Amino acid sequence: MDGSSVLTGPVEIVGTGLIGTSIALACRRAGLEVLLTDTAPDHLRTATGLGAGRARTPDDVPQLVVVAVPPDALGPAIAAALDSAGPDTVVTDVGSVKAPPLDAVAAHPAVSTEYSGPLTASAALFDGRPWAVTPGPGASPRATRVVDALVRLCGAVPVQLNPVEHDRAVARTSHVPHLMASLVAGTLAAAPPEHLALSGTGVRDVTRVAGGDPRLYSQIIGGNAREVAALLTEVRARLDLVLEAVAAGDRVGLESLLGYGQAGTRAIPGKHGAAPEPMEAVRVSVPDHPGELARLFADAGASGVNIEDVRIDHDPGRPVGLVELDVVADHAEQLRAALESRGWETHR
Repeated sequence: MDGSSVLTGPVEIVGTGLIGTSIALACRRAGLEVLLTDTAPDHLRTATGLGAGRARTPDDVPQLVVVAVPPDALGPAIAAALDSAGPDTVVTDVGSVKAPPLDAVAAHPAVSTEYSGPLTASAALFDGRPWAVTPGPGASPRATRVVDALVRLCGAVPVQLNPVEHDRAVARTSHVPHLMASLVAGTLAAAPPEHLALSGTGVRDVTRVAGGDPRLYSQIIGGNAREVAALLTEVRARLDLVLEAVAAGDRVGLESLLGYGQAGTRAIPGKHGAAPEPMEAVRVSVPDHPGELARLFADAGASGVNIEDVRIDHDPGRPVGLVELDVVADHAEQLRAALESRGWETHR
């Protein structure tokens, strides 16, 4: 579908944080007129200064309104957008949960409407990423087409779900994993320094998302409480099984539980939504001074092997880093040989 024939603008963005301003920049990149609204004047000034659009005036009539505000403000902001919308205006949102805000505005007369820090914003933020389109029960086909066009205009891949399925999906893929990461990270907060000295890429990978803003994520997770609680109950049951297996020295039971987790990692789609391929990490020692990473990536590129992911760990005892280059397993030996021929030290 050619989004330009469906979405012609103007597009109003309510909330000029990272997500809202990134959408605005993507719309401006496509040549659409963009109107900006925010209760924080400094955010509005910054977004305007970045070229994301202009402040909305009372006379403006947008074709599409995108509500991009924090979770606790989402329901009231959607209702306010509906109140000020013209008869043909479509209203959507980019909130992390869908069912509660939809319930909050379900009694609103405009039932045919579709629901669905600026300095860090980017017009390319959504390129290649999945974007859930969640039509409410009264959403018109035209409204869904307009929102779908916005998703494609931003470079994202639309995934259509109903609001309840969306919230169940993000509980499984985002909200519960964030809570698990926070619980693991919490065990490190009062740990002795000599314990923390052993930290490697594993603990960093598991706890990375726990560094997010607690106030924001408490809103996000709290807004999806029903689905998160249901999934946490499943996790608690498995944790009880892990405790029993560890305490009893039940290696068979423990291996079974670990195997179930391994199967879960294999279920995660590969890049571009394709089936995941077996991956292998090629570990390379890299001197910790300027220019070495660039040289490594140039040599890896010359090998003809595509790098799927990168992790960096530092040796606390010497000025050397260990870089892990994830590649399709069948190409790992080719990359190792190419790097070693250029003087790099690799490790298995």
